[in-house]
Amino acid sequence: MSGTLVLAGTPIGDPHDAPPRLAAELASADVIAAEDTRRLRRLTAALGVTPAGRIVSYFEGNETARTPELVEALTEGHRVLLVTDAGMPSVSDPGYRLVAAAVERDIRVTAVPGPSAVLTALALSGLPVDRFCFEGFLPRKSGERLTRLREVADERRTLVYFEAPHRLADTLTAMAEAFGPDRRAAVCRELTKTYEEVRRGPLKDLAAWAADGVRGEITVVVAGAPAARPEELDAAELARRVAVREVAGEPRKAAIAAVATEAGVPKRQVFDAVVAAKTAR
Repeated sequence: MSGTLVLAGTPIGDPHDAPPRLAAELASADVIAAEDTRRLRRLTAALGVTPAGRIVSYFEGNETARTPELVEALTEGHRVLLVTDAGMPSVSDPGYRLVAAAVERDIRVTAVPGPSAVLTALALSGLPVDRFCFEGFLPRKSGERLTRLREVADERRTLVYFEAPHRLADTLTAMAEAFGPDRRAAVCRELTKTYEEVRRGPLKDLAAWAADGVRGEITVVVAGAPAARPEELDAAELARRVAVREVAGEPRKAAIAAVATEAGVPKRQVFDAVVAAKTAR
């Protein structure tokens, strides 16, 4: 029988956030594929765990080449544990290729849930969290970055991004240009670590703050685009639209209701506009 691929979420800062299952998996896995083996050693030391299995590196530079080796271990019945530096594998981290290859071969894939910078930043941002979308890292080139941002400028859901600290100021400036300077946002820095900080405010203010330089792991949360406001029409225009519908054969009551809906105003307001227009004649 084939083995099992285990995707394990690791702490995004404080090692005490590690779930108990993570320690158990680290101790028992046949193979541990780690984004950074040195960070893995620090994590196992903090958890008081001595891995029994073989440890191999699995990062962006060797992900393509290493995947067949790990798939072979899985087909031989081994339990392979995949961990990244922080958070859940595959989420802006190595892992997708291995998961896809395992799924293609009907190998069981499971997960040890753990801390998430995306969800933690959302919860701390003070912005709406009922609907959101994760956009990961933006392109490094300024033109491509601005194009990507403009593509979601009208997105109503809250947006979540990862960003490198040395690019944060440029990214916030580009966001202010694409989304508008007054769009609300939150910059979450060093989550769960000693120097955790959450800065909230309009994008223009956050861009000015970041201009002096910011350090640490960064997650940016941006409010979604505001709902389009109904077109504001004066009484004369409301009456004119009703008249156009009546000329076309629509009953007055139905015409008033339709105009009220499209203008986003009470039907009584449209009715009063129609009466006022007749009185003025």
